[in-house]
Amino acid sequence: MMAVACARHILVKSEKLAQKLKEDIAKGADFGKLARKHSTCPSGKKGGDLGEFRPGQMVKAFDNVVFKKEVLKVHGPVKTRFGYHLIQTIYRT
Repeated sequence: MMAVACARHILVKSEKLAQKLKEDIAKGADFGKLARKHSTCPSGKKGGDLGEFRPGQMVKAFDNVVFKKEVLKVHGPVKTRFGYHLIQTIYRT
């Protein structure tokens, strides 16, 4: 059976802003609130929630985090052609 994951992310234009938001999250800031305020992705309105997806549905750099790195930890900044992402995998099966 193919893997499925659920993740949320914050997409911003600069690595500097992504790093600052990551530091804010580490200090206890709410990921969803920061996504609603800062993310340039339409998913920002839903707190960055991307729902469920399978490998290959997202760009490779994104997939590498979601399907290979630690679950529930905030990873990034991850650069893609869209900008800089902070990515949190909620679960993976």
